[in-house]
Amino acid sequence: MNNNRKSIYSALAANVLIALTKFIAGAFTNSSSMISEGIHSTVDTANQLLILYGLKRSKKLPDQSHPFGYGKELYFWSFVVSILIFGLGGALSIYQGISHIIEPELMKNPFWNYIVLFLSLIFEATSFIIAIKEFNKTRNGLGWWDAIIKSKDPSSFLVVFEDGAAVAGLIIVTVLMAFSHSLQMPVLDGLASVIVGLLLVFVSLILARESRSLLMGEGIAPETRLKISKLVEQDAAVIKTKNILSTYQSPEEVVLMLIVDFQDHLDTDDITDAIVRIRNHIKNEFQFVRYVIIQPE
Repeated sequence: MNNNRKSIYSALAANVLIALTKFIAGAFTNSSSMISEGIHSTVDTANQLLILYGLKRSKKLPDQSHPFGYGKELYFWSFVVSILIFGLGGALSIYQGISHIIEPELMKNPFWNYIVLFLSLIFEATSFIIAIKEFNKTRNGLGWWDAIIKSKDPSSFLVVFEDGAAVAGLIIVTVLMAFSHSLQMPVLDGLASVIVGLLLVFVSLILARESRSLLMGEGIAPETRLKISKLVEQDAAVIKTKNILSTYQSPEEVVLMLIVDFQDHLDTDDITDAIVRIRNHIKNEFQFVRYVIIQPE
């Protein structure tokens, strides 16, 4: 998670400065797409603050009301972020663009817009590269999409998506703004806002899908279940692992429940010793398994 914080802080610093300059440039030049980009950067800033808050809350120690801890706070705030990207980022940008298409206004001197866009592209690209490098450290040789699907830490890929969408949006806005100004077609400026909005909606749907799955109690991967099952069945006291139930409480904490068929000749003390032995083996082999509940069949 420390790696994730590095990419989040870099994105936060970039977006605070970028949002201010975009709004100022958009107000002076009467550019719809620049205002949309300012909205985009503001939403990104709020998102990074929420993710940092979620990371902090997820580290809160267990108590009587939350005996398994507060790890799922991160999943909740990640889901909130995906909704904000959809509602505030995507929907407002689309609305702003459609309004500008219906009532197009000629852009004033766009010189400052280009300066802001150029600087924003440098900052966002730098933040994007940092986010990619940090995400690559967690991929463990998996392809990009597989790593995102299998990741249990939304903060690891959320910044990658946000920064990637920001870079793509800046390129779209720069190109269409240039055509809008050179061809005297203000409609293109509004079209840029709509495209940026649709891009944000697409990103938000992907993030919402992954965050929702984790928030609803996603369990360990099938291959991990198989490894745990084989590890348990190596114990001489075990006949078979009947069932494995699991859920991620946080990216680093899993609650695991095993239904185990023990040898018939074992007494209560033997089964108790076997349960302690199996629990220790699992925790030593799989560091992310925090709680192990073993139920004899």
